[in-house]
Amino acid sequence: MNEHDFGDLARRDTERHLLAAVDESANSKRAVMFLADFFSDSQNVFVTLLSIIPEPSEDFFPTEAERRPWLQAKEAEMQKHLTGYKEILLGAGFSDARIATRLSIRPGTISVGDAILEEQEKLRCCIVVVGRRGISHSEEFVFGSTSSKILHHAKHCAVMVVE
Repeated sequence: MNEHDFGDLARRDTERHLLAAVDESANSKRAVMFLADFFSDSQNVFVTLLSIIPEPSEDFFPTEAERRPWLQAKEAEMQKHLTGYKEILLGAGFSDARIATRLSIRPGTISVGDAILEEQEKLRCCIVVVGRRGISHSEEFVFGSTSSKILHHAKHCAVMVVE
């Protein structure tokens, strides 16, 4: 059998695309450092660093004039973190061509976990990497966990949860 017998799956096996879903937490930094350590020698690995900003509901800010600066500040903060995470990968030996960054602003009605899974499906990444927040089991039960949601609902990919 050759590559054409397996369609796109065979091509995906030769182009490993990892999606690292990150935020400003220390756990996200550890996840990126894990990727840097574990995959830097693999020349066929491509990493997309993704950050999701949940947009506050319309009634969170009294006016658009107050909402816009908050959103711009949040975007600038996350761009700074994405740049820092990219520097970690570059320092480990990844070439610039093997790293992409994405910042997505999503309505607050969509969970961060669902937004990450949508991006994974759109980009067709074979591995999703997330850092695990240090929340208790009772907090996870009440509020839910992004890493748990991804772990249980991801399709057609592996999930790595880095603690």
